[in-house]
Amino acid sequence: MDVSNEIMEPTLWRKGEWTARVVRNDDGDGWAVAMTRAGASEPSLVGPWTMGRDKVNPKPLDAGAFATLVKGASEIMRRHEAAARERLHRSITFVADGGQRLCANLDIAEDDDDPHAILAVVDELSGEALRSGRVSPGYKLTAATAQRFLRTGE
Repeated sequence: MDVSNEIMEPTLWRKGEWTARVVRNDDGDGWAVAMTRAGASEPSLVGPWTMGRDKVNPKPLDAGAFATLVKGASEIMRRHEAAARERLHRSITFVADGGQRLCANLDIAEDDDDPHAILAVVDELSGEALRSGRVSPGYKLTAATAQRFLRTGE
């Protein structure tokens, strides 16, 4: 960790990959804290911040508050990443005509120039890939479509 890049001021803390900045609320009433990950253009977390004892200025940031904010912002990032993975990946398990248990995985590529997805059908018991190929990103993944893909490649 580069400690030369660390900042520990009352309204600005930077440590590791996170920066906490206390700012006036958009509505002009009170204070907010914005947590931004290094390299990000927008904050990952913006929430209310406590007033100081004078009821005018914000309470200064400290190590405990910063650690709590990092934990909250990291959790939000983890949830966003999980949601993105879920949006781009589908998987079903089914029994093929011959009684074989198969798993079909559809992974959608985020590519504006060449929209597509990759469908892979795998034997669940052995892990052997039975067929893999490119399909439309709007491919409807069902047991029937996966079996047709396995037979015809379409």
